Amino acid sequence: MADIVEINGYCDQRFSNVRDAFARAFEVEGDVGASFAATVDGEFVVDIWGGFADVARTRPWKKDTIVNVWSTTKVMTALCALMLVDRGQLDLDAPVSQYWPEFAQAGKEKILVRHILSHTSGLAGFEETVTVEDLYNWDYMVGLLAAQKPWWEPGTKSGYHSITFGYLVGEVVRRITGRTLGTFFREEVAVPLGADFHIGLGTEHDTHVAELIWPPTPQPGEPGYVNPEDVPEIARKVANVNPTFQATDTNQRAWRAAEIPSVNGHGNAHSVAQVAAIIACGGELDGVRFLSMPTIEKAIEEQCYMTDLVLQVPIRWGLGFGLNAVETPIVPNPRAFFWYGAGGSVVVVDLDARVSFSYVMNRMGAGLIGDKRSVRPARALYASL
Repeated sequence: MADIVEINGYCDQRFSNVRDAFARAFEVEGDVGASFAATVDGEFVVDIWGGFADVARTRPWKKDTIVNVWSTTKVMTALCALMLVDRGQLDLDAPVSQYWPEFAQAGKEKILVRHILSHTSGLAGFEETVTVEDLYNWDYMVGLLAAQKPWWEPGTKSGYHSITFGYLVGEVVRRITGRTLGTFFREEVAVPLGADFHIGLGTEHDTHVAELIWPPTPQPGEPGYVNPEDVPEIARKVANVNPTFQATDTNQRAWRAAEIPSVNGHGNAHSVAQVAAIIACGGELDGVRFLSMPTIEKAIEEQCYMTDLVLQVPIRWGLGFGLNAVETPIVPNPRAFFWYGAGGSVVVVDLDARVSFSYVMNRMGAGLIGDKRSVRPARALYASL
């Protein structure tokens, strides 16, 4: 068992069991540094953290420590698109090419905005192999997507757009607003809320960034190991062309500065839960209206429910979110939705309970959905509601 880690921050007495459940991740799973936060009706009832921000365990994880949260970033990206929907600037049923004319190549004329938001467009990966460095070149990346063919009939199947989601949605946002996705998010969401979340991180924040700790590669016979011969065609195709990331990539200034709206957002549980509270509270938070309830209702309409071609697990997709489902019962209430980041970070929104919560860490686990480190405090949270 690991050494006892001091848990810092605020925890309403009613939710003291959440603190205990959070601490178990350090004691049982050997978490290094992490944070957990939850809001009810837009107010924080839990905002806690503990451990260390570096591999050597010399830098304590602090209130303002942030870290790369991988695909949890997608929720922020989807929020930006939904804000444009709410303003009447983006039509979910319009072809993507209406906003991005070059996109109407190679049989993509009928791909709708809702298809790219629900991972059903057929553009789950790239035709050409791309490197980590390529991801920093926005025009190059969106040019690749504009030129290629969809891998299946759009709207008929889902295949997780692990990297492409951010470029597809981000380019539509850029064409409409004249601003990059990261800039739009900063000016329209982060600054009004005072949220410490960034898609494109300034150098002034570098001292607050925790080091990601990569999980070991599962070997044959170990949990999480997948025989390459058993990987289906689409998933194998994505794996072959998407970059192979290393922990060292995320520590580079070029990675932090780039806007990769699928995977390189930096934040902590406080800022993620804070942004998610916008949706949990019906679109208004701290006196600022970001969305209307009708737009949120559109976002949680089921778009596709099947075994995802890339993730190879059943996913019930809304617009930018995974919806509560039999296979993924995230919380007890039906109008709840979520997404995870590689290694274990998560954000959950529950419209019925007006709850948002997030877990963010630096030691990456091998899985995606159902990490015990976030499940324990989530269950404790709901036991106290």
